[in-house]
Amino acid sequence: MERVVKFLKEAETYYLATVDKDQPRVRPFGTVNVFNGKLYIQTGKVKDVSKQIHANPKFELCAFKNGEWLRVSGKLKEDDSREARQAMLDAYPSLQGMYSADDGNTEVFFIEDAVATFSSFTKAPETVKF
Repeated sequence: MERVVKFLKEAETYYLATVDKDQPRVRPFGTVNVFNGKLYIQTGKVKDVSKQIHANPKFELCAFKNGEWLRVSGKLKEDDSREARQAMLDAYPSLQGMYSADDGNTEVFFIEDAVATFSSFTKAPETVKF
């Protein structure tokens, strides 16, 4: 998991795919944080992505840097604890102008059953699970 977190933070932007009924939806994300040994992402409850995750928690994300890309799939599970929300906001102070741990909108999800594959055109893919 540490290698995945390092890659995502260095890439700065990753693209999160969810399902909206029968239509895939992809959008840029930038939040990634480890809390209590789990990998978390953050969004707002008012956003379509939140509704899509609650309806179908399966996701895939992809990031690219320096000729290598990472794909991660699994399920996203909401952690409704204030501590998890605050940990994310502490890791990303720039979000604190838009979100707070107690605003009723900030939402964090951790990844379950993760399968992460590191790929490039110059070497064989490498898969890790966490």
